[in-house]
Amino acid sequence: MDFPPAPDVAGTSLSGSEPYIISAEENRALCETVNAEVASDGSAHPIYYYIATQVGMGQTVAGVCEICDFDVEVGPMMAGSKVIFSRPLMTDQPYLVEGEITSIVRKKSRKLGVMDLMVYELRLTLPDKTPVLTTVNSWVLPRRELA
Repeated sequence: MDFPPAPDVAGTSLSGSEPYIISAEENRALCETVNAEVASDGSAHPIYYYIATQVGMGQTVAGVCEICDFDVEVGPMMAGSKVIFSRPLMTDQPYLVEGEITSIVRKKSRKLGVMDLMVYELRLTLPDKTPVLTTVNSWVLPRRELA
């Protein structure tokens, strides 16, 4: 291939420093927005797997893009997200987010030209480190400047 390698960012920490809490009020508002019933047992809507990990990690979207030497204004695209729950998400419960970039691969796409496929894993735990969930997300970073 006639383009430089992807940035060497695998292993970069995305761990957050502050607990993330899904408030009961916030959960209620989200459930109303998506026309879902609020659970009577205090469990949060499952979409919080993505919200809690993204907001609670140690970087913003722009920060992750900067780590990958990518201009957020170009527009990263979500390629996929998988989650494995160990237990339900609960409202008013503090959660910690740990994670890292696991890989970044540069390749040529017929539609996008040169692009990087970046994969990162985030883990949500209780403060005592009890696992709650693991999510693996992948983003496409179009490298128009290398086309």
